[in-house]
Amino acid sequence: MSEVAHHTGGCRCGAVRFEATATPHHVSYCHCDDCRRATGAPVAAYVGFMADEVTLRGDSLARFDNGPVTRSFCSVCGSPIAYTDARIGDRIYFMLGAMDQPALYKPTHHSYVRSQLPFVHMPDSLPRHVKTSVPRPDGTDA
Repeated sequence: MSEVAHHTGGCRCGAVRFEATATPHHVSYCHCDDCRRATGAPVAAYVGFMADEVTLRGDSLARFDNGPVTRSFCSVCGSPIAYTDARIGDRIYFMLGAMDQPALYKPTHHSYVRSQLPFVHMPDSLPRHVKTSVPRPDGTDA
């Protein structure tokens, strides 16, 4: 994980900014269908923090709820910013590409590889999870 003291990022146009003051607890790739549709990319990458460690600024921050998942984005430029999931508590996962210094956040595993597109080849030795890589408080791995 990155040793940066303040982790910052934002949208493409600058209308939404965020900052976290703690080390990320999670950096991963996600291959699920929902993340593909939300990002428009064949695979997504996220940097996770506890929600109380994060400050979000910007009047143009918009949200879209899809079941237990809430995705935030800039309503001006459309950049995806983050997601939260009611099933896993007070955590927020920022798009790795929305970080000001994305090269500092190297993913440590893949999740939902059962949904990985057949043409996506990522020849790394990272652990691969068939479903989620984030433990659920209720013990499920949905």
